[in-house]
Amino acid sequence: MELFPIHLLFIMVLMNRYILGPLLRRLRGQQFDRVDDTYRPRVAIVIPLFNEGKGIFHAVRSLLEQDYPSELLQIVVVDDCSKDDSFAWALKAGEGHSNVIVMRNPENMGKRKGINRGVKAAVDAEIIVSVDSDVIVDKSAVRQLVRRFTSPRIAAVGGRTYVTNRHQNWLTRMIEIKFHFAQEWLKDLERSFRQVMCLTGCLTAYRRYVLLELEPILEARSIAGVPIKYGEDRFLTRQIVKANYETVYTLDAFCFTAAPATLAGYFSQQLRWRRSNLVDLLGGLSHAWRLHPVVTVHYVSQLALLLSYPVVIVHNVINGEFWDILAFHFLVIGLLGVIYRFETRHLPEDRRVHGASFLPMALLMPVTYALFTPLALFTLDSGSWETRGSPSSAPATSPADNRSGLPPTHAGEGSSS
Repeated sequence: MELFPIHLLFIMVLMNRYILGPLLRRLRGQQFDRVDDTYRPRVAIVIPLFNEGKGIFHAVRSLLEQDYPSELLQIVVVDDCSKDDSFAWALKAGEGHSNVIVMRNPENMGKRKGINRGVKAAVDAEIIVSVDSDVIVDKSAVRQLVRRFTSPRIAAVGGRTYVTNRHQNWLTRMIEIKFHFAQEWLKDLERSFRQVMCLTGCLTAYRRYVLLELEPILEARSIAGVPIKYGEDRFLTRQIVKANYETVYTLDAFCFTAAPATLAGYFSQQLRWRRSNLVDLLGGLSHAWRLHPVVTVHYVSQLALLLSYPVVIVHNVINGEFWDILAFHFLVIGLLGVIYRFETRHLPEDRRVHGASFLPMALLMPVTYALFTPLALFTLDSGSWETRGSPSSAPATSPADNRSGLPPTHAGEGSSS
């Protein structure tokens, strides 16, 4: 009975994510996703680059095919002293295209400072689109992002990411379902109030003057004097909301990338995301009260659950009740697998996986929470790019590799916690 408040937290977060959010989306209808097709600003796409190899070539080429006026579009690649041939591939991708600029930092500065340098270089742009170096961007993505800037108060618009290797093994099949819910469901509550707290670095558009306004805060980010190079997209989104701007998310702008196909890669990703979640949820407590009351309650309950959930797991293990909590996880995960199957029943086989593929999450979730939350707390001052430490083991997939010609139904920093 002493753990009842923690169970209550779990139910509250579950209700907000899977019931209240989707309900608000349906009640608000067209108000939920407004567009303005008359808005045609100058756009600069900034790509921070580090050890991506040939992947950057495919990323830049996909951006050159955008169905947005080429005279209004610029591509800026900022190489952060890659140790492989990334810089050469970036130069090759921009050959013959005057609107492609490839820059190289004088020293390794981190992703955020690399993006800031690209923003400063794009002096004529009104909108900055931040794109990761390992993604392939759909040709309509820039247009779909830009048309969501329907109000001067909207400072950022984020897009979604699709998994290209969903059928590679049991882990990528599980991640496919995980990101289906992360992108189709979990942001609905925040979207309803235009206070989305994390927009992924894979594909997000910003008003340039807002990025310049926030630059001193973004440049000075550190813990105990150690510059932080992870979670920059979540931190940036929170600073935008804190400055009283609105943030929007759309499913119509999307890109493609490969999900981790090994447990080592998956665990590295989850640890990085756990650090990011903890740092920014804790950092946001000072101004969470300024959010919409519904979003505030959801924000605080997520942090409380993130910190207390490992205690529940350890408590159950010590008291010989781990199988009870594991059975509960299988029940919830199994139900979500059924919902996924129902929602994707109309898709071709190559664009979906079996709902039972989500069941391993019932075991991985308590393990990662019990191990990675404490580990993340003790390594918050990590300054590493972490997932960009070596040439990509899972290169971006060209749209030509997508046999169906349709978006597969990922992974990106802001997709899920």
